Amino acid sequence: MNQDYIQPNEWSILEEGFDVERVKSSESLFSIGNGVIGQRANFEEKYSGPSFQGSYIGGVYYPDKTKVGWWKNGYPEYFAKVLNAPNWIGINVFVNDEALDLFTCKKVEGFKRELNMKEGFHCRSFVATLPNDIEISVKATRFLSIVEDELGAIDFEIEVLNNDAEVRFEPYLDGGITNTDANWEERFWKTLEVKSEANKGFVLSKTLKTEFHVNTYMQSEVLLNGEKQDVDFTETKTEDKLTFSYSIKVEKGQKVSLRKYAGYVTDMNHKRSNLLDAASKVLDYATKAGFSKLLQEQKEAWGKIWEMADITIEGDVKAQQGIRFNIFQLNQTYLGKDERLNIGPKGFTGEKYGGSTYWDTEAYCIPFYMATKDQQVARNLLTYRYNHLDKAIENAEKLGFTNGAALYPMVTMNGEESHNEWEITFEEIHRNGAMVYAIYNYVRYTGDFDYIPEKGLEVMIAIARFWQQRVNFSEQKNKYVMLGVTGPNEYENNVHNNWYTNYLAKWCIEYCLETIEKVQEAYTEDYERVMGKTKLNEGEMAKWREVAENMYFPYSEKHEVFLQQDGFLDKEIVPIAELEKSQRPINQKWSWDRILRSCYIKQADVLQGFYFFEDHFSKKELEKHFDYYEPITVHESSLSPCVHSIQASLLGRTKQAYEFYLRTSRLDLDDYNKEVEEGCHITSMAGTWMSIVEGFGGMRVKEDQLSFNPTIPDDWKSYSFKVNFRDQILKVKVSAEKSVFYLEGETAIEINVNGKSVELQPNQEFAV
Repeated sequence: MNQDYIQPNEWSILEEGFDVERVKSSESLFSIGNGVIGQRANFEEKYSGPSFQGSYIGGVYYPDKTKVGWWKNGYPEYFAKVLNAPNWIGINVFVNDEALDLFTCKKVEGFKRELNMKEGFHCRSFVATLPNDIEISVKATRFLSIVEDELGAIDFEIEVLNNDAEVRFEPYLDGGITNTDANWEERFWKTLEVKSEANKGFVLSKTLKTEFHVNTYMQSEVLLNGEKQDVDFTETKTEDKLTFSYSIKVEKGQKVSLRKYAGYVTDMNHKRSNLLDAASKVLDYATKAGFSKLLQEQKEAWGKIWEMADITIEGDVKAQQGIRFNIFQLNQTYLGKDERLNIGPKGFTGEKYGGSTYWDTEAYCIPFYMATKDQQVARNLLTYRYNHLDKAIENAEKLGFTNGAALYPMVTMNGEESHNEWEITFEEIHRNGAMVYAIYNYVRYTGDFDYIPEKGLEVMIAIARFWQQRVNFSEQKNKYVMLGVTGPNEYENNVHNNWYTNYLAKWCIEYCLETIEKVQEAYTEDYERVMGKTKLNEGEMAKWREVAENMYFPYSEKHEVFLQQDGFLDKEIVPIAELEKSQRPINQKWSWDRILRSCYIKQADVLQGFYFFEDHFSKKELEKHFDYYEPITVHESSLSPCVHSIQASLLGRTKQAYEFYLRTSRLDLDDYNKEVEEGCHITSMAGTWMSIVEGFGGMRVKEDQLSFNPTIPDDWKSYSFKVNFRDQILKVKVSAEKSVFYLEGETAIEINVNGKSVELQPNQEFAV
């Protein structure tokens, strides 16, 4: 744990007291989003202290030219960057011509900040003494509407406490922004036009190179003691910026507020020629509804999300706050409405990792979206990858692969690889297997096998071709080997025969061959179409079988475990418990050379394979591997604690599972890895959900039905969750005394509880 200032609360993230050292961390933690646009919790008013400005639009990116010291053939030409979009939240505030700036105020008291997760808004309040000795009370509330997802709304209220004063609000739009994360310190935007119509303002911009056109817009109204005022305003235009200025005299004790409606419309959803009209329509809708109604709609919409997605924990407020924060951020980042969008590791909370799509989506996020939303949402995530298949084939061709072999990118916005570290770009190829596993996992959970002949099989064939070409035959081992790879443990680069990668490759080939047979039998027309398109034949499939049947796996007879890779036992194995705390985290304390020579594992690697393919191994085998690898795992990846929590639960080690759960659920809230100011770890948050549902709840899909083996941490009185399984809503509540299952709907289903088959009747409880 690196910080402990977030106040425990079941439904809110709360901060009390103003501290300039916490501003950037809080800008991440209190971020808001609606699945389409997002906003770090920057102050609306001027702030001259250290800050990380961030406004983001899903799908809008810039191809930042690669910057490396030594170019290698096959390097991507660019790194895709999510863009810090034009600033829509800005409201400069002056009281008797003195600027409100918390960094320069004489005094800031009663500072409170709340991210209300239940109702979907951010609120901030404080009392400030300005340099001119005017004392004001401020309350600022804002949200990004999930009802009208191109709209944001702000209510900025001021009460003058010690004198009469003139308050001037200056809401503005600013297109002259830059990215914190930029390789060449280039500007990514060009402002095309700054325009106003009556009290509506617009800044039309386009991204350089990618040519996304965006209209950032605003309209404001002034209220005194809750009543709208007819206030004259002036406007100022520059090349990139539009500012409106509203002045009003306020008596001591009166409350004056500016309500600002603003946001983005883009040519992803509108014709470029219609961007002004589209923005104007959103503003008409917003001003007609008014702030209060819009906020009420927001609360109701979030209520519907929580009705399905919520996990309740009784008796442990920090654990409850942690899981809700994770669920809230996942829904702020992606709601599944647009198959062109995906889930970046930082979501809408920062720029690290380019805001692009990683294998995290397929390995961690799809289970959450399958179970808490309609299956179409998960299908859209799979379709996103299907739509990028041609690009994945191009990526493989650049590295010398042929015949339609595909290598899905480590990082992407449009399907093209845009990751710039050679040991990742060229070697962390296990991401290919995650694409196939996601299809398998989706079909297993939803029963929607139709996706495979429609789209999935083409992806599977292209990936099987890649694996068959990527291995080579070792005469010494008389096996197929895979050289020069990086497994999930990125603290080991350019290794040979990473067990997880080899195992995943073998499974992908076998699953593809098995699926081809099923499609041939039941979907003749699709089979002929896919075979004709891919030109796959029996001779090629025979080569696949040979590779899968003769794959090499490093193994230690002495330890009775699969080895992470060849040569792993050449390392000095020193448990983390024997490493001084001053040396942690090693990725911030040690040289990369020292890390690579150490035995320490960044995240689950062999154990990632045991998580994916749990039913391939006995519990005794899992225990041996867990006991061997976990003590040397530093968990310096956000994706690590959740996998270990699930496996500790399966092994009956509930206390250890609980400790891992707390780490994954409060990774950002408590800033375990000392990096939250860069943004939150959105994709790993889905792993937090899995830690409860698959870990403590023991939920699996076995023999085409749901199976549960519930446990509960000693610190909890009870916990509950809902899952949508094949359009059947099942609620599970677990306490120390019993587990209760309740089926919503009209049709009975069979489930398995603690190894026994149970028929659940609709709208009736079953307790065990």
